[in-house]
Amino acid sequence: MFDDFLIRAALAGIGLTFATGPLGSFVVWRRMAYFGDATAHAAILGVALSFAFGTSVYLGTLGVALAMALTVARLSGRGHAMDTVLGVLAHSALAFGLVAASFQSGLRVGLSAWLFGDILAVSQADLVVVWAGAAAVVALLAWRWQGLLTATINDELAMASGHDPRREQLALTIALALTVAVAIKIVGALLIAALLIVPAAAARQFSRSPEGMAAGATGVGILAVLLGLWGSFRFDTPAGPSVVAAATVLFVLSLPLRRRG
Repeated sequence: MFDDFLIRAALAGIGLTFATGPLGSFVVWRRMAYFGDATAHAAILGVALSFAFGTSVYLGTLGVALAMALTVARLSGRGHAMDTVLGVLAHSALAFGLVAASFQSGLRVGLSAWLFGDILAVSQADLVVVWAGAAAVVALLAWRWQGLLTATINDELAMASGHDPRREQLALTIALALTVAVAIKIVGALLIAALLIVPAAAARQFSRSPEGMAAGATGVGILAVLLGLWGSFRFDTPAGPSVVAAATVLFVLSLPLRRRG
């Protein structure tokens, strides 16, 4: 019989993958891996500010992650080189977050949990937040699905079809910030982007449609969560990194499937 904390961890991880599966597919299609990294790194600054002002970590993280995502989108739209902007902001946000965290004695001791996640410490209240956040992300992506797909293919095609590419980018930005906010306690700021990208990259090998890839990425993510938790319990390894490691193994195993399709 599994312990309650393992069941809560599995439910939290599974709930998160319902958001990271379809969202990660768009991250892969749009080549936004570094964008996700910058948003996730900014989450540490949100955690530090939440501790400093005594507010909810989820709300603080969401606010800072959303501000970072909107800033990146605004600067890249003004002609700045996207990779340079993302590189500067990602590392700067992480550095300022770590510096701010060093002034919070309670946060400094448990900082590794926010960097690498602590899925085994998920509470019932955290489960509610994770599933509610994942449901909001799925609802947003489902609502804007066709517009997002069209804008991903081509901005001009999206405009001709009656979809505003900037509006679709905003929807994707909000979804990414919300996912980062609910994921930080599970896999940590340094591993969020990996959980977005790796299952989607694995699903890409055997998927024949955008919807199939989104569903496949969710399935790979769920399997990675279960395998990662099993490995963590069996070999006494960190749970968050174990989940990402399991996802990476599944990605490697998926590579031959591309040649069969």
